[in-house]
Amino acid sequence: MRFPRSSGILLHPTSLPGPWGIGDLGPTAYSFVDFLHAAGQSLWQILPLGPTGYGDSPYQCFSAFAGNPLLISLDALIQKGLLGYDEVASAATERHLSLDTVHYGEVMEFKLPLLWRAYERMQEGSVPDVGEAFQVFKHDHAAWLDDYALFMALKDAHGGQAWNSWEPALRQRDPDALAQARQTHARAIDWQQFLQFLFFRHWARLKAYANEHGIKIIGDTPIFVAFDSADVWAHQQRFFLDAHGNPSVVAGVPPDYFSPTGQRWGNPLYRWSTMASDGYAWWVARLRASFSQVDILRLDHFRGFAAYWEVPATEETAMNGRWVKGPGADLFAHLERALGHLPIIAEDLGLITPDVHALRDQFDFPGMKVLQFAFGEPENPYLPHYHVPNCVVYTGTHDNNTSVGWFQGLSEPEREQVRAYLGRDGADIAWDLIRLALMSVADLAIVPFQDVLRLGADARMNTPGHLGQNWAWRFRAEALNEGLAGGLRFLTTVYDRLPAALKPAREAEELVYNPVEV
Repeated sequence: MRFPRSSGILLHPTSLPGPWGIGDLGPTAYSFVDFLHAAGQSLWQILPLGPTGYGDSPYQCFSAFAGNPLLISLDALIQKGLLGYDEVASAATERHLSLDTVHYGEVMEFKLPLLWRAYERMQEGSVPDVGEAFQVFKHDHAAWLDDYALFMALKDAHGGQAWNSWEPALRQRDPDALAQARQTHARAIDWQQFLQFLFFRHWARLKAYANEHGIKIIGDTPIFVAFDSADVWAHQQRFFLDAHGNPSVVAGVPPDYFSPTGQRWGNPLYRWSTMASDGYAWWVARLRASFSQVDILRLDHFRGFAAYWEVPATEETAMNGRWVKGPGADLFAHLERALGHLPIIAEDLGLITPDVHALRDQFDFPGMKVLQFAFGEPENPYLPHYHVPNCVVYTGTHDNNTSVGWFQGLSEPEREQVRAYLGRDGADIAWDLIRLALMSVADLAIVPFQDVLRLGADARMNTPGHLGQNWAWRFRAEALNEGLAGGLRFLTTVYDRLPAALKPAREAEELVYNPVEV
């Protein structure tokens, strides 16, 4: 599906500024939308919004359908009367919450008790319209919400242990055991549902505000789901699991230049034949839910739909795996019939074979071009003069270093090659690459906000394969200033990515280059 020529920013909501230890869906998210609008941007790309578990990765969530309760806006709850400002501020002061880094454990200890208080006040009926809307939400989302809320309640009751360590009756979803669990944990289940109600209420308002200001949201859907998730527990027959609920084979990638033993991700693999037997109903439901939350969807590890690397669960590395054919065009044909045209971006990075390109092109999905990968070989397809219009160009992604950190990590001959291509001295490498991305023929250009801010390696969002100190970066509110917005808008206008609604009359258009701002 072709998109109009436009540009945007990659920033996960957890990185937004604010006093409560983590970026959320409150006032600063709206300020960021205002910044995007002032900067002439049309797109806001985010990472998966699901509830994160061990390691805090948004790519390893407890559900493919649920939202992260840590993103709920406390400011919105204060405004609604479910919380008092003084009690929130007092709790934050006791925790000494950071303004620059997300410490997830501390945020959970601070935020979850406050969300419980909001739940109790809702139950007391002090804000009647909230209680009524909550009941409607539970009814409308029951298809996934009931299993998710029960899963989370049982997980809490078992001290956070993975579902395959629960009693056999619960692990195997015996109907009588589940019915008893719903009675025993009724209040905990209701609270989990309330958290989802708040998340989706706050997200829907923010998305509507963004759309009203000409900003479309690009979401992110990982191909695989976490083993310890409501999805696997509730749909065990759709995954390769043994009699005890353990994965028999897991996902990964084979050995390559970067990793001699490959990467053993550990996600359970789908039984695609079982998925196909009911018309991929689970995938249809998943993407339908996703498209109700975002406008465009980036499919992570797209090559896995053509063929994926299967690793026996008994293997400690990914070396002894094999390629297995994926669902291919059959899946996307079913999705297209059920959902209509699919506004999808295919994450086609890494080891890509002709069948992956063929699958991508059959459905007209744009692929990705990352400028940090462009240098080193004269015929590198990521170099802008090899780009095609139906693609998305990035300076870097959430898995890359910042552009400043990347450039500093190159050898001097490598840096000289970059300078030669850019025709610049590299003193402002982040904005040099931003300019290069925006001038590309690619329909879409996306820039991580760290690059807009010219930040170094300490602002990196994630280092794949390294546990800890990931997903934690935040910026301060003063970064959203007029000068930065003006500089970005200037380049966006120069390279014809300004939204049509913001374009001035051609005869009145006057551009003045300001190197200080740009």
